[in-house]
Amino acid sequence: MGGNSWFCNWALWVFIFIIFVSGYGTSLGDDFVNVTVHVNGERAIGTTDTNFICATLDWWPKDKCNEKKNCPWANATLLTLNLKSSVLLNAIKAFSRLKIRLGGTLQDKVVYQTNRSEPCEPFRLDEMKLFSFTEGCLPLSRWDELNEFFIKSGAFITFGLNALSGRRVKAGSDIATAGSWNSTNAKFLMTYSLDKWYHIHGWELGNELVGRSAIGRQIPADVYANDTIHLHRIVKNLYKDPKTRPIVMAPGGFFDEEWFKKYLQKANHSLDAATHHIYDLGAGSDLNLTNRILDPGVLDGDTDIFEQLRGLVHGTKVQAWVGEAGGAYNSGGPNVSNTFVSSFWYLNQLGMSASYNTKVYCRQTLVGGNYGLLNTTTFHPNPDYYSALLWDRLMGEKSLNTSFEGTKKLRAFTHCAKKLGGITMLLMNLDGKRNITVNTSRIHMTSRKPEPRQEYHLTAPDGNLHSQTVQLNGKKLEVNSVSGEIPIIQPLAYALHELINVAPHSIVFAHIPSADLPACKGKQ
Repeated sequence: MGGNSWFCNWALWVFIFIIFVSGYGTSLGDDFVNVTVHVNGERAIGTTDTNFICATLDWWPKDKCNEKKNCPWANATLLTLNLKSSVLLNAIKAFSRLKIRLGGTLQDKVVYQTNRSEPCEPFRLDEMKLFSFTEGCLPLSRWDELNEFFIKSGAFITFGLNALSGRRVKAGSDIATAGSWNSTNAKFLMTYSLDKWYHIHGWELGNELVGRSAIGRQIPADVYANDTIHLHRIVKNLYKDPKTRPIVMAPGGFFDEEWFKKYLQKANHSLDAATHHIYDLGAGSDLNLTNRILDPGVLDGDTDIFEQLRGLVHGTKVQAWVGEAGGAYNSGGPNVSNTFVSSFWYLNQLGMSASYNTKVYCRQTLVGGNYGLLNTTTFHPNPDYYSALLWDRLMGEKSLNTSFEGTKKLRAFTHCAKKLGGITMLLMNLDGKRNITVNTSRIHMTSRKPEPRQEYHLTAPDGNLHSQTVQLNGKKLEVNSVSGEIPIIQPLAYALHELINVAPHSIVFAHIPSADLPACKGKQ
């Protein structure tokens, strides 16, 4: 009896010790660390559009190369993309309603064909020209093909208009422009699209022509505002029904607080979405790119931008959008931006931007470059595609304040769950050696019979961070080779009292349907 009593007392103290450390960020040995996550469910700290996920299609032709002669665009340009691929179509249709932004650097050198009998030449490489390419032409036949494909896909389409039309370089400058926007060609394309009943969700003016980080050409804020007002008038006159009228978007550039402030003060009544671009990881050729992605300090680097833009649009009808973001500029990082490790950067961007009221986040690209969600030639999904798909299916509009202590290697974001009830928590372990176990016991649960927690664990096969495939709950996700269908996404069920285990270098979406928080009451 005495031995059994001693054993029971010892077991009790071990149990108390485990409960004690689980309430704090305390390391137990070298293999794992326990944290308790707190979620403030009284109110949302940010809200997104219902269809938050967006991806881009670009104009870059196959001879667009980086400084190391890596040419990753193949036939992914809008002019040559294979629209007959069942894999591409199914990849888009797998989302509830994917937003697709058509645009990029060369959009400001695109001429829209107005007569099917007139010549319409594609872009040609010419390093003496702006952006190293000649002007290119969008044939009406190709515009028809693109829209027929988008109608099948169910995607929302935004189109970037040529904002350099009618402008000239100011005397004595290599970059500053003079003159106003000539809208004649753009108005033809809008009128043609309306006559053909093509639904365009938004018309966007220009690409990276603003502020101190303008690329190639620079347009002053007051001039850009006048041109935006002009675009708004055209859209309003063409589209009589406000319910189906496309939104007006601009300026599609890198955030410069002084420039954006001046621009928005004048254009805010004519603008629906203020779009900005993010390439916060540096050059795609940087050999340190993987380490930067896994660095918590780097991942926190854009908070000021999100906060400042939120402040500038507050009290107006203007929404904040990330109109283009690829992480690493100049086509992304080979064997980095299209691999598993990229999801730590990408999902962190989605979570962080949503918490600052960003309504839509457009990933550069859907297809093309080294940073495509889909493989450039086969269209089979890269790991970031499945990260985006899980976000789309699980994360609702409302972002909730999420906090914890004890490690800098955990990233945690919580949203009211999308159509499923409760909440969904996104957890990412940046540590390559230690497990992180997450205690959710502080989250208020419904008094009804608790439902199991649904977990989706994303890992790299064999721990290879640079794998272009991804495992869901230990099983490799692969497209059906016969039908081209995207694989079914199935969770694992866990009891609510069980800790969430986030393995080294892994990502977990945890849907907790029994979470009962005031901010998540009602429709999601």
